[in-house]
Amino acid sequence: MKRVSFNRILLLLIISLFSFSCSSDLDFNQANDLKIEPVFISNLAYFDIPAHEFVTNGVERSIIVDSPTVDVFNDAFLKNHLTRADLSFEIDNTINRAYTLDIILRDKNNQPLYTINFNVPAYTGAANLVTKKEIFENANLDLLKSTTKMTFFIKMLSGSLLNENSVGSIKLRSGVTAYLIVQ
Repeated sequence: MKRVSFNRILLLLIISLFSFSCSSDLDFNQANDLKIEPVFISNLAYFDIPAHEFVTNGVERSIIVDSPTVDVFNDAFLKNHLTRADLSFEIDNTINRAYTLDIILRDKNNQPLYTINFNVPAYTGAANLVTKKEIFENANLDLLKSTTKMTFFIKMLSGSLLNENSVGSIKLRSGVTAYLIVQ
């Protein structure tokens, strides 16, 4: 009996100690000052064009590659919160021929908004990787937000002739790093 009453007294004492805890006023207006700055990285476009595709019926030709619709920049959330975007491009040429590459950003009416130019040297047996980064901020960012399509125009420069049995390829890999501010 004494043991049961001692346990009850001890339990009441512990409960009463927990009821006298410290507290302070909470400021829920701090949520209005919340600022999140996420960074997203994603693939943008990719192609791998073998050398023989630059030759049709024995005649060399340039190639135009249209990417599918790129309306990710038209999303309402991105339009409101995107503050900067970095487009990164990597071109690997293993064809014994030099090229120029124009990447044309187009709007919904297929009108050109912005062009990115590359000179791609001919393959000589050593690594032939060309990289470029385009940073879009301020007025250029508004152009990017209006982009709905990308066109890749690959023009062959003069050099040794290609045929249907030519080896090598041109590979393009690209990505985007998007910087946002959400308040």
